[in-house]
Amino acid sequence: MATIQSKTTKGYKYWYIVESRRVNGKPRPIVLAYLGKADDLLKRLQGLHTHKLKSYSHGGVSALIDVAARLDIISILNKYVKSSRQYVADKPVRNNLTTGITFVLGAIGRVCMPTSKMGWWNWAKTTSVEYLLRCNLSKVDSQHFWDLMDSFPEDAISSAEQEILTRLLEVYKIRTDTLFYDTTNFFTYIDTTNDHCDIAQRGKNKQKRDDLRQVGLAMVVSKEDYIPLFHHSYQGNLQDVTVFKEVIGKIKDRMLSLGLNQDTHTLVFDRGNNSKKNLDIVNSLGFYYVGALTPYHHTEIIERATEAMSTIRIINESLAVYREKSTIWEDEKTILVFISDRLKAGQIRGVYQSLAKKQESLKKLQQALANPSGKKRNREELEKKIKTIAAGQYLKDILKWKLIQTGEGKYYLDYKIDQEQLHHVEEKLGFRIIMTNRHEWTSQDIITAYYGQSKIEHAFRNMKNPYHLALKPQYHWTNQQIKVHYFICVIGYLLSSIIWREARLKASYTGSLDNLLDMLNNIRLGTMLEESKKTGKPKATYMLEQMTEAENKIITALGIENVHNQQPKIKDVGVYK
Repeated sequence: MATIQSKTTKGYKYWYIVESRRVNGKPRPIVLAYLGKADDLLKRLQGLHTHKLKSYSHGGVSALIDVAARLDIISILNKYVKSSRQYVADKPVRNNLTTGITFVLGAIGRVCMPTSKMGWWNWAKTTSVEYLLRCNLSKVDSQHFWDLMDSFPEDAISSAEQEILTRLLEVYKIRTDTLFYDTTNFFTYIDTTNDHCDIAQRGKNKQKRDDLRQVGLAMVVSKEDYIPLFHHSYQGNLQDVTVFKEVIGKIKDRMLSLGLNQDTHTLVFDRGNNSKKNLDIVNSLGFYYVGALTPYHHTEIIERATEAMSTIRIINESLAVYREKSTIWEDEKTILVFISDRLKAGQIRGVYQSLAKKQESLKKLQQALANPSGKKRNREELEKKIKTIAAGQYLKDILKWKLIQTGEGKYYLDYKIDQEQLHHVEEKLGFRIIMTNRHEWTSQDIITAYYGQSKIEHAFRNMKNPYHLALKPQYHWTNQQIKVHYFICVIGYLLSSIIWREARLKASYTGSLDNLLDMLNNIRLGTMLEESKKTGKPKATYMLEQMTEAENKIITALGIENVHNQQPKIKDVGVYK
């Protein structure tokens, strides 16, 4: 049963609605509501006060601001801002905000609700971010972002990121023994005739938008927590193997700057980065690595593997594995071959889908050739066309065809699927080949490390999520602003990955990052304005809306359950320190 109780503070008596509850088996008074002084309560009962209630999305922005404050990101970023003149005091301030806080606000927006920079305030005013920072953000628009982004040199991005990560390793003690490297690209709507940048180029787009100019992103993330430890934006028409050659030295520099011992760290990368020159560079830089080879190019290894596989167990799964030491590209490597049932199923599905499409194309051509009134055909050109239709990995031996002349310029096309050859191909599918110079590792260790490559693919999927963390939309047309935009997005992903880590460690959270951000955004801060009929400034009372048990557990683990009643975690947002 709830009761009204008083508490005297600094000579004044305040009243509360209190209920007795058991906490860890012991009775404890729990405050349900603050009522204020007796006079205020009397006025409320007499109807002399009116109330207005409004709530704001609170959990996400408060958690992100808390992590940004712990890492001192704003001060670090502000150190690299170029002055408008030769004096430090002339570093740009817009709407009483520095470049550092502007970047953090942009990063928080990318995490919670990706919008254009023009639409940033329309989102921000639905959150508690203004209250948490105790500042007015209503004038923050696209021009505000563009002006302050221009003040951050692109050659300072790497140094600023390194300093943020140094601070991160000090505060959060993350494990970094295995590092995952990969690349992706993001299409843009930059017009073909726009010559303000050369970083956006047409290339093979991973979202199937080859018609648009794109920008590439290379990243290295940690094994356990998906923490981005390195990023590099590059021209969208560069191949993975070329980018790897450009950045591998920078990755080593980053590791050394962060105090990471190469002897205890292993870099994992996919087969798209392979070449003899690249592996020579990796070895010359002293990296331990786990990589992959293309089975199609190493059939002799597959043949040996099929004759001598043994079974091992990895995380309650049995795998048929073959292991040997081989000299590939003039360097000795430990080679593992194993069969992935999931990969095999996908490859077989792909073969059958390709076969169906090619059969449809051949059938249309067959019908066209059978048309009595059809035009006369050139045999050489016709055979070339059929070979093009029937081409494809595995398919050239499966699809059998024959062109029979039936008259002058007239032909009949006969085709079939070689079932025996199809069965043989199915037998060869599903193989993976892994290579490493960690010769002392067990087969289980090597395969587990390689499987971890999916973690960075998970990071890229998050950055393409249209509801949280999305790198798009980006409306920038210069190399410098595009690179700064990517940097802001990576900062957002860094902040959210730390929150996800803390939720897993301290609240045993098992859900995805996307679901965690949804949960945090649903935690709302209620604001009650009490207006007196007499003269006086309205009194504001802040209180979290009622939460679920899971939400309570998360905000307690993140340490933000009372942040709305505390002094701002980030102060002096308009001052360069």
